[in-house]
Amino acid sequence: MDVESMIQTAVALVAPGKGILAADESTPTMAKRLAGIGVESTEPRRRAYREILFTTAGIGEFISGVILFDETIRQRTSDGTPFAEVLQSQGVIPGIKVDGGTKALAGFPDEVVTEGLDGLRARLEEYAALGARFAKWRAVIKIGDARPTTFCVEANAHALARYAALSQEAGLTPIVEPEVLMDGTHTLERCAEVTEATLRAVYDQLSRHRVILEASLLKPNMVLSGKDCPIQATTDEVADATITVMRRTVPTAVPGMVFLSGGQSDEQATANLDALNRRTPQPWELSFSFGRALQAPVLHAWAGDEANRDSAQAALLHRARLNGAARHGTYSAEMEHLVSH
Repeated sequence: MDVESMIQTAVALVAPGKGILAADESTPTMAKRLAGIGVESTEPRRRAYREILFTTAGIGEFISGVILFDETIRQRTSDGTPFAEVLQSQGVIPGIKVDGGTKALAGFPDEVVTEGLDGLRARLEEYAALGARFAKWRAVIKIGDARPTTFCVEANAHALARYAALSQEAGLTPIVEPEVLMDGTHTLERCAEVTEATLRAVYDQLSRHRVILEASLLKPNMVLSGKDCPIQATTDEVADATITVMRRTVPTAVPGMVFLSGGQSDEQATANLDALNRRTPQPWELSFSFGRALQAPVLHAWAGDEANRDSAQAALLHRARLNGAARHGTYSAEMEHLVSH
């Protein structure tokens, strides 16, 4: 275990002005995304789309790392270069999603636990050999009537901590992602309460599992009103509530947080990230790890047609640049409409 290099990776991933592109959609999720633009999901199509993402010139100015899926870390560009090498040549750190997805938590209706611990040690070693320098595991916490239960939160926190310890054993910097979903009618205050309880449980387990916090990152949800809540919190309310929860729960040894977009629109996620970074100084870097909020415009620009490659890459660079500005707290809505050159 080379602790120093894992710490360097964590710090590099949350470098000022940069954040992470989450391109770790499972094959079923990718099929849904492609169906949304009328494209059939085949391995060559998925490979072609991801090649567009990873070969975008200048991406390394705003993107520090990319989270890959098992299929993707094994794929190559059309000229035969492994994707991990393509990213490294852009100054971007390759990472890997290692969880096996959520499954029903037995005995707890409407709650889930993330699977994938079986065989994880060997898989982590293989991913490190394929060029990955960090890993990611997502837990899912749902808010509803009498949910989440304490047991559900604890079961997911325990799995996250076991994953993180195994990642560090393999020399990979773990990104710990306990996502409190925005689905539901709950208020901002209820989301804050559940997020705080979840993060307390997660850091308790990380401590028990002897995870080195300086060599890890947190991928939390922002504290948001439920999607169907009649009262939607403002950007400033989201930022204030999120910072309050993080200051109560996240140790200052953690180098940074890479917030997930979690179903927010592209503009909403960027505006909220900007508001978070206007509340400085904080003890950690406040960064992003966006999937759909970075990729949605790219998918629509591409539409499955190689002739649209340039416009698709321009869409990615534009979105990445806006989130880079949000990292400095210098984003404005007007920037959405500026044509980038």
